[in-house]
Amino acid sequence: MQAVLSLKKYIKPYMAFAIIAPLMMVLEVAMDLVQPTIMQHIIDNGIAEDDSSYVIKMFGVMILCAVMGLIGGIGCSIYASKTAINFSADIRQDLYETITYFSNRNKDHFTLGKLITNMTSDVEMLQRALTMLLKMFIRGPFTFIGAIVIVFLTARELFPVLLVVVPILAVAIFFFTRLSGKLFLKVQEAVDGVNTRVQENLAGIRVIKAYNRKRHQIDQFTTVNETLMKRNIHADQIIGILMPLTAFVVNMGIIGALWMGAFKVENSTIEVGVILAFINYLMMVMGGLMGSSTVLMLIARAVPSANRIVAVLEQKSEITNTENPVAAPIKGEVEFDHVSFAYNKNNEPVLKNISFKANPGETIGVIGMTGSGKSSIVNLIPRMYEADQGVIKIDGRPIHDYDLQVLREAIGFTPQKATLFSRTIEENVKYGNEDAALEELIEALESSCALEFVEKLENREQYRVTQGATNLSGGQKQRLAMARALIRKPAILILDDTTSAVDSISEKRIQKAIEENYKESTKFIVSSKISSIRHADKILVMDDGVIVGQGTHEELLETNKIYQEIVSTQLVRGGTLNA
Repeated sequence: MQAVLSLKKYIKPYMAFAIIAPLMMVLEVAMDLVQPTIMQHIIDNGIAEDDSSYVIKMFGVMILCAVMGLIGGIGCSIYASKTAINFSADIRQDLYETITYFSNRNKDHFTLGKLITNMTSDVEMLQRALTMLLKMFIRGPFTFIGAIVIVFLTARELFPVLLVVVPILAVAIFFFTRLSGKLFLKVQEAVDGVNTRVQENLAGIRVIKAYNRKRHQIDQFTTVNETLMKRNIHADQIIGILMPLTAFVVNMGIIGALWMGAFKVENSTIEVGVILAFINYLMMVMGGLMGSSTVLMLIARAVPSANRIVAVLEQKSEITNTENPVAAPIKGEVEFDHVSFAYNKNNEPVLKNISFKANPGETIGVIGMTGSGKSSIVNLIPRMYEADQGVIKIDGRPIHDYDLQVLREAIGFTPQKATLFSRTIEENVKYGNEDAALEELIEALESSCALEFVEKLENREQYRVTQGATNLSGGQKQRLAMARALIRKPAILILDDTTSAVDSISEKRIQKAIEENYKESTKFIVSSKISSIRHADKILVMDDGVIVGQGTHEELLETNKIYQEIVSTQLVRGGTLNA
């Protein structure tokens, strides 16, 4: 419940709507409560006395009350919807912004499936709960209390029936409300599992098809889907008992009221209209309790969702600015001083005591076997992750001293997986620099050897990339991702295995273009191919998270056994290296 209260700040901007909605509901409920009493008077004072003018007058009053109730109901729905929808939209916006600033380690902690559930079904649950709260919070209790008071004042002879019916209903509603919160927490956890499985399968659909594992993935999805189905059925079946149970108790109350009323009418101690009014009020009591129970159950279901949302909103990103960060321009000197890092604090470090220095304008090649820590090194430079030990310095200052935005704006980063968005090619490349001119766009495309295929596409730079860039080849995606980094003209350029799907001729042209056009940028090139890094000013040879060699290509060929082994495995006939 504390989580629910912590979200109340999102209602404050719409407090006027949140106040008007219940007030309009008060009007509707008041008109509903008056109707049975008017009907009682029509029967006992009009029809029984054969007073047609009185009946017509009271019918007019009933119509007026109905119209006023309609206005109140419509007004309540309008303002409740405005409040709830704006409330949920603001929460969703804050969730998205919070997730955007998460570090990779934060995202790994929550998992993508759970974050998607937070943004969709959890927020939707809060919206529904708030809507019902504003509509029914007044209607339920007000109808319930109002009906009891009116019965006590106008039909006291039948009041004992309420003393039996109401406690039974109250106990049942309390029990099922508490139970629903526990049941639907398990349902939301099952939704996480479904979302995670769908996200993974859609992201890896090509691999699934290539290995003909569609049936295997379908079976796995069937498992999580059946878990969700079973939990939903279990929750709905148990909660579904409440409605027929309530109806049964109320029906027994009606029978009891008719039985008692029959004797009292016969003894002339009560009139027929009173009995009919009592039955209507008894139905209102049931409706009030059911309305209140619906709100309580939705709140019980919303509490787990609120807890999960607040957990994300209150999660502090491990990567933040320090107080008074440095906003000085970055020249590009990078130094690692005894840096160690582990993706999981409980696991063995993937980088161990890493030390090296890159001067502005130098090209640093990073090579090693798979899992040796190559990508981990370059991921620490833009602070995608935080080092656990040691210091990373840029231009002589610890990396933490820099404003995070200034730091990342000075870096052109192309990760291993080329990620493009469902936008035009121009928009994808300008993601690196929104203010870039057309000439700069063409230069970046040309430097990455992407212009040669972009010119052949329909609409050239305005060609729209599909979701997941399925209308482009792997090499084309890599070259566009590289162009996005190059268009920034960054002080530090990081290319993490970005030519693995590029042919050797294009790779040589890319290397030449980068050397000529980005001389002032400090370049980090991560690759498993010697041909990609042999021209580097300094090559770091990685093995099991440790730098086992530093130097030029020629120096390492003479002094480093691991580098010699890598070179020998990439030799082909004629003594040349594979591209």
